[in-house]
Formats: sequence, C-alpha cells, structure tokens
Amino acid sequence: MADIFSILSNSYKTAPTPSSSNVKYVPVDSTLYTGTWKGTYSTGEKFSFSIFDVQGFRAKVKYQSGTGPIQYQDVLIKDNSFRIGDTKFLLKKVGHAQIKTVVTNPATGASVLNTAYADLV
Repeated sequence: MADIFSILSNSYKTAPTPSSSNVKYVPVDSTLYTGTWKGTYSTGEKFSFSIFDVQGFRAKVKYQSGTGPIQYQDVLIKDNSFRIGDTKFLLKKVGHAQIKTVVTNPATGASVLNTAYADLV
C-alpha cells in the first residue's frame, strides 16, 4: 500500500503544470476601461458595468443586469478582457466592448450564451 502512495506522490511532483497562456499580466491604459458601460442583451434585458480604480492590470467592477443582483468584484485584466461571475467583458476597440454571459435555466439546467455589446457612456 505504501508503494502506491509513493508512486502517486512522485507522479504528482514530476507532472508538468498546465499553462492557460504564456502572456503575463501587463499594465493597461486605465482610460480605456474606466467609466460606465451600458448595453442591452437580445432578450431586451439591459446591463451595465461600472469600472473604476484601474491600477496596472487590476480594476474594481460593479456589474448589474436586469433585475438580478448587483455584483462587485476585483478583476484582473488580461488580453483586453476580464471575467465577473458568469460574464466576460472584452474590449474590442476604444469605447466599445463585447459582453458574453452564460445563462442557466434553473428548471432544465440548460445553458445559453448571450452575446451583446456595450458602449462607454
């Protein structure tokens, strides 16, 4: 039995660690992100992001969608994007972002990806 644990331990120690991206976090231009972003999903549901206190590649975000709860989160910006909950914010160009949100139906468990665009106001 001890040999099994020894083998598992050695395999764990020598296994390569997965890497999702070789790009390191780099400081971003805070003026590209800071402010209030608003948009509407295809369902007619309105949403908004308030991005503030952008320092380096870190920022504070407030996200609100429809009648759902308001979410506050500290985020890390990488590759012009960040995630807050089930939502991804991707800066496409100055003042224009693409938003993707995974919505799960509580009754069926089915998931749908909503895509929308937001503008800096």
